[in-house]
Amino acid sequence: MRVLIADDHDLLRDTLVLFLAGQGDIQTETAADLAGAHKLIESEETFDLILLDLNMPGMNGLDGLNRTLAMNGGQRVALLSGEATKEIAEQALEAGAAGFVPKTLPAKSMINAVKFMAMGEQYAPIDFMTAVDDTPTHPLAEKLTTRELQVLKGLTEGKSNKEIARDLDITEPTIKLHMKTLYRKLDVANRTQAALIAREAGLF
Repeated sequence: MRVLIADDHDLLRDTLVLFLAGQGDIQTETAADLAGAHKLIESEETFDLILLDLNMPGMNGLDGLNRTLAMNGGQRVALLSGEATKEIAEQALEAGAAGFVPKTLPAKSMINAVKFMAMGEQYAPIDFMTAVDDTPTHPLAEKLTTRELQVLKGLTEGKSNKEIARDLDITEPTIKLHMKTLYRKLDVANRTQAALIAREAGLF
């Protein structure tokens, strides 16, 4: 079985390689970005499974998944992520991904998931896909959309627009638009005031 692991986090990539190589019947190739993964897909023998990190360079969200799925050979492609929402996972599966694999999966479950997908099945952890949305039911929260709440949570964690954009897999200009609406709904002038109100309300 041949598996391509494309992820820009060296430690995670190397750990996955060790886990899979330890099975004896799994050969691995690695890439640190989408361009590197595509070069290997074009030049190497067919892979039984390609694992793509959602947030690595070149992915541009699900666009990278779709481009990889469209490549010659019809190879099976799965999404790997530590931060994706259930909505993103569902969209990936609908687009034809072989599966969605959270980086939080224990090693044994990760190996089983890889084998399962390489054999032609579609994988997504049931507990992740059926998790109840934990958006707080609070008068302040009810004013905001789910996305605005996610942006607000990022603000309370002291994250920059760039970091929040990466976490939510959307662009920085989109984050700015959400913030503008957020400030208006919370009646504040800046991110510090917004974060303060959220903390005082006990939202996060």
